[in-house]
Amino acid sequence: MAFFDVHCFSDTLGLTISFHVLLPQAERTGVIARREFPTLYLLHGLSDDHTMWMRRTSIERYAAAKNLAVVVPAVARSYYQNMASGPKYWTFIGEELPALCRSWFPLSAAREDNFAAGLSMGGYGALRLGLAYAKKFAAVASFSGALDLARLERDLGKTDVRIDRAEWTAIFGERGVAGTDANLFPLVERAAKSREPLPRIFISCGAEDSLLDGSRAFHTHLDRLGVAHTYEESPGTHEWGYWDRQIQRALDWLPLRG
Repeated sequence: MAFFDVHCFSDTLGLTISFHVLLPQAERTGVIARREFPTLYLLHGLSDDHTMWMRRTSIERYAAAKNLAVVVPAVARSYYQNMASGPKYWTFIGEELPALCRSWFPLSAAREDNFAAGLSMGGYGALRLGLAYAKKFAAVASFSGALDLARLERDLGKTDVRIDRAEWTAIFGERGVAGTDANLFPLVERAAKSREPLPRIFISCGAEDSLLDGSRAFHTHLDRLGVAHTYEESPGTHEWGYWDRQIQRALDWLPLRG
């Protein structure tokens, strides 16, 4: 794999940004024909940045075995939103970033070749990408995802959620999640009622994870709507050993074309 540490200006965010790209390349004993590669947009959690997937897992090795390109952006602590008091990270992640990457790298724009996955805050972001841009993503995966934002909002200051009311308001505004399109529960209801095919959905969470109730609630909601998905619980907490195992599981699950 070739590793690119990209630094450029984002018109959407109005600032200079950094992100990582992993790109399949020819091995010493063979040649990979130049073509447009299937691409995974891999999203980080609340306290992380774009470097953490590379630092804490073997994603480069796992993606190489799948001949899969990987794009890892940074969105600070934005919850992948167009922030009420801050940059428009949702527009950046859903529109500008894919366009920039495809202008510089041989990445496929075909729906069947585009995927998103993430952990915690990034698990939420990956599912929102897939549901809001169903025409662009074939599959999405959440690991230990912060999937129930309304529940998190109610519990601010009451649990170990690492965000306070002031920061939450800076992200979502005075009305909170109810005043935005951020809530996955009504989003998937609208998507299910449309005639557009939904992406494949993979959700996993550790049985000892503090965010397990949110994953279970969204899983139940999907069942109630009749939305096909894969849901798994296994021993684990909110930590990188669990996520390293889950990204391998998700890569095996992706509908990659031969």
